[in-house]
Amino acid sequence: MKKEGINIKQLIKILILALIIAVLFHYYPENVERGVIISRDYGLKMISILPAVLILMGLVDVWVPEKLIKKYLGQNTGFKGIITAIILGTLPTGPMYVAFPIAGELLRKKAGLKNVIIFLGVWASLKIPQIGVEIQFLGLKFTTLRFALTLLSVISIGIIIELMCKKRCKYVQFEESQ
Repeated sequence: MKKEGINIKQLIKILILALIIAVLFHYYPENVERGVIISRDYGLKMISILPAVLILMGLVDVWVPEKLIKKYLGQNTGFKGIITAIILGTLPTGPMYVAFPIAGELLRKKAGLKNVIIFLGVWASLKIPQIGVEIQFLGLKFTTLRFALTLLSVISIGIIIELMCKKRCKYVQFEESQ
């Protein structure tokens, strides 16, 4: 049975964090103040975006059936799932913290872990608008090479994490191969 409220470990972590902040503030007050201002501004930006994301997530939850997610992004989708994850990751232009609720929803609807990791990696590094700007400033040759190497890395990381989690992760459900 889970207890309500803050437990001792959480309280100790909060106290240690408060102590670290107090020490830093004592020695570097201007840096701590600047950090607090940056954190506040970033938090306000997140608060302005997250309600729309949560509404969108609710609509996706209702409109996109689990069967569709399993069909295109499920554990046993192979190359089709990888391509779908890549396409879905390249399209959005939002910040990375928007991708995490989407990834959580994909996992909840039985998307394969590998495909979700690939989706997140592509979202973070291979967005189509970003690539257009990169070509303009860094050239087609560099951008093409970076795109290919990044894509190869993201796919490899997704596969490796899924293999590792099949052995060790208790929080992710894996389907048996058919």
